[in-house]
Amino acid sequence: METENLITLEKVCELYEVEPDFIVALNDFGLLDFIVVEEIKFVNKEQIGDLERMMRLHYDLEINMAGIDAISHLLQRVHEMQRELISLKNRLG
Repeated sequence: METENLITLEKVCELYEVEPDFIVALNDFGLLDFIVVEEIKFVNKEQIGDLERMMRLHYDLEINMAGIDAISHLLQRVHEMQRELISLKNRLG
């Protein structure tokens, strides 16, 4: 499997100075997906923006995992509604 779009969990923790337990908790809540290759956990680089947002929510605003989960689902729903609105506007236009 190609790992060019992946970054190891260890490297993520080092770069962002975050405990592995935090990232594992995000994975446990279904907020971040791990890819395991030869027993090494990787994070897809496409998820880094989401990870940074969740880190700010947790560390800067002291929001717990359940709160981050709720906020993430609400943001996802808002983005879906925005896409739907754009689609409807295009059909009307």
